[in-house]
Amino acid sequence: MTDPNAIQASELDQLPDRDPEETAEWQASLDAVAKAAGPHRAAYLMRRTLERAEGNGIALPKLLETDYVNTIPTAAEPSAPGDEEMERKITAWNRWNAAAMVTRGSKYGVGGHIATFASAAWLYETGFNHFFKGKEADGSGDQLYIQGHASPGIYARAFLDGRLDEQQLDNFRRESGGNGLPSYPHPRRLPWLWEFPTVSMGLGPLSAIYQARFNRYLTARGIKDVSDSHVWAFLGDGEMDEPESTAALALASREGLDNLTFVINCNLQRLDGPVRANFKIVQELEAQFRGAGWNVVKSLWGNAWDELFQLDTTGALVRRLREVPDAQVQTYQTRDAAYIRQDFFGKDPALVEMAKLLSDDKILECFHLSRGGHEARKVYAAYKAAVEFKGAPTVILAQTVKGHTLGEGFASKNANHQMKKLTVDEFKTMRDLLELPIKDSDFVDGVVPYGHPGADSPEVRYLQERRAALGGPAPARRVHPVAPLPAPAEKAFASFDKGSGTQNVATTMAFVRLIKDLVRDKETGKRWVPIVPDEARTFGMESLFPSLGIYSPKGQTYEPVDRDQLMYYKEAQNGQILNEGITEAGSMADFIAASTAYATHGEAMIPFYIFYSMFGWQRTADQMWQLGDQLGRGFLVGATAGRTTLTGEGLQHADGHSPVIAATNPAALTYDPAFAYEVATIVRDGIRRMYGEAAPGEDPNVFYYLTVYNEPLPQPAKPSGPGIDEGIVKGLYRFNTAESAALSPAANAPRIQLLGSGTAIHWVLKAQRMLAEEWGVASDVWSATSWTELRRDALEADAGLLRGEERVPYVRQALHGAEGPVLAVSDYMRQVPDQIAQWVEQDWSSLGADGFGLSDTREGARRHFGVDAESVVVAALAQLARRGEVKATAVKEAREKYGL
Repeated sequence: MTDPNAIQASELDQLPDRDPEETAEWQASLDAVAKAAGPHRAAYLMRRTLERAEGNGIALPKLLETDYVNTIPTAAEPSAPGDEEMERKITAWNRWNAAAMVTRGSKYGVGGHIATFASAAWLYETGFNHFFKGKEADGSGDQLYIQGHASPGIYARAFLDGRLDEQQLDNFRRESGGNGLPSYPHPRRLPWLWEFPTVSMGLGPLSAIYQARFNRYLTARGIKDVSDSHVWAFLGDGEMDEPESTAALALASREGLDNLTFVINCNLQRLDGPVRANFKIVQELEAQFRGAGWNVVKSLWGNAWDELFQLDTTGALVRRLREVPDAQVQTYQTRDAAYIRQDFFGKDPALVEMAKLLSDDKILECFHLSRGGHEARKVYAAYKAAVEFKGAPTVILAQTVKGHTLGEGFASKNANHQMKKLTVDEFKTMRDLLELPIKDSDFVDGVVPYGHPGADSPEVRYLQERRAALGGPAPARRVHPVAPLPAPAEKAFASFDKGSGTQNVATTMAFVRLIKDLVRDKETGKRWVPIVPDEARTFGMESLFPSLGIYSPKGQTYEPVDRDQLMYYKEAQNGQILNEGITEAGSMADFIAASTAYATHGEAMIPFYIFYSMFGWQRTADQMWQLGDQLGRGFLVGATAGRTTLTGEGLQHADGHSPVIAATNPAALTYDPAFAYEVATIVRDGIRRMYGEAAPGEDPNVFYYLTVYNEPLPQPAKPSGPGIDEGIVKGLYRFNTAESAALSPAANAPRIQLLGSGTAIHWVLKAQRMLAEEWGVASDVWSATSWTELRRDALEADAGLLRGEERVPYVRQALHGAEGPVLAVSDYMRQVPDQIAQWVEQDWSSLGADGFGLSDTREGARRHFGVDAESVVVAALAQLARRGEVKATAVKEAREKYGL
């Protein structure tokens, strides 16, 4: 067996050593220290040496972990401006009202969280008083990603500030009456306060990184200088287990996003218990962030620990803190001084001697109360270090106690996340601890009162003065009054009306051609934000590389291998394309930042994000829900769409259900266009609605989902006649009739209505001709551009009927009087067209591609799913046979004829 030490030595021997004797002396010195003073001393010297090397700019691998102590020692803490005692009083009122609000709401059974804000109160208060820039000053202010479970504390501060009243606090989590507060940061529900949804967990950190990156993008492209904006993301240590939380750490460091700070509230607890029961989450996070290239600031211990560290002449205390697992730290929080003396100090003779110098009160102060995240000066020092650090993002690991100041029944208890209320006695204990002027008589009928020092009190004046100095209230969402964007030149859209003649054009190609024209528009071209996850060539977008450039903060520091080609790979500091690599989640985070720039920065941007349709909604639907909550606007484009068009790729690539998932999102307008002119009409209407003049009753805070296909086919000209554009936008119009298709049906021929969407329209048109020429059946073909919009319109009409309003659903109006039954065909599962079945007055049936996809040719896949033209013919004959309009034997004959 090979000696691993020999392997290590062999590897070292491969490195050039110009002075082996000097190297041997250093190694001997280290051996001597380890022998004389022990391995701990040797390790200490090595860490200090590496830190010195790093400080002197010597290129060495960074230490991934430092000791379990504060990064900034007390002696190096800057003096914090402001009135710390006044800030303590403000924080006390916020703690009280947050707990009171949740407790008062508990009688309705609506839930709420108390313990998270109790641990993070100083993390927020310090930022609000000294760092977070508001939106009423120059620029855009800072962007704050508030930890969702801390929302009661933010509401409490808005109450103190006069932005909320008692009735609103009493309606926490009860919104239906119109004067309530949402459970978490939900911009759609409280759009003047919340900017960014941060629940579900994990999406906040991912979005914050891409928001900071998009800020740089806006500045680099000359859209708006937002270099003074800082992005703050408040996160929980348990939240960091979500893969999205750490998915883009390397991007943030790679692009030097020093306009970004993560503040991780390390209260060592997640929802059910310790985050890392047998380990140390702070150390794990430090290693993870340092390894990703972030600046790490640890704020773990309060000032009460200074005496202990001064007594630690042997390093025994630091070693013990490093080895005690998190779950045991939580246990110390709930146990008496005798237990701590025995279990913590009793493990090392040096610590036993140290403990003799400490009173029980001192031990309890340190282990029960004194944490870096609970002391204003510690938090201020960490924040100041973060905003002053240049060249990389910063993460602050602030240790706190979950349930701090809520009493022994809450602090560090495993169940405190689920605990929704305090008793009156617990509130009185909390009042005394916080030194609040609330009398026993204020508890009327056992109901805890809200507390407010008065609108003209020193506390409120101080709070408002600090916010005024920083640029106004925070958090706050502002939609700046800006003029609607001018409509792009009509010729960009009209060019698709004449069709492609004999040229085969896929709708994906048509969309890209449209975008090429739109980005050249003098008025709005610069506002387009093309986003693609490393598949631009798949979608035929490579021609945009040299003309628009791919955004990179470094520009292009190399000579591209295809530099001599017309469509070479071009990166630029002011590049317009965001090519994110293979990350749908990162691309969606880009899209969210761009789609909400109209509110965040007062700049309307038009993002389109094009992706494999199978890898969009299925993979990142949670972010698309976040997008709807954040009131984002733009175009999501599911390319290579459908279950049968992506030849040979198979099950994992065959999308037969994205419109079903998209239909669940109320903000998503889902379209499955069949022809190039439909794509152009839908995009034109989307630009008008989201960025131009929305019609009365239209909500501009929507986004469009278009499915486009990679099947090259001749594109027909746009039919003439009234109502075509309206039908395309509303979801259904008659493309042709048997007569207009020159199929010359007999006067008494049976007739059927064929509805198709997307690429299925081509099988339907083929079936229309086969029905006429081979079976004497007349059929009309309808293009269903949006099954989902047809359904939503019908649902709204039904709801209107219950209110006494008379309105007929558009789908019923469109098909009214159409002769014969209806057969709907889609390249998606039948559930997609079946959405509208109940509002169709004719007999209904449908065909779709249900089940898992498979690898085959398009023809083979369509025959497998029973949606090819021949299958449409058989299904149409079967419908007519049931009505007695064709012979029953015709169905069998057709099956045999077509080999079905």
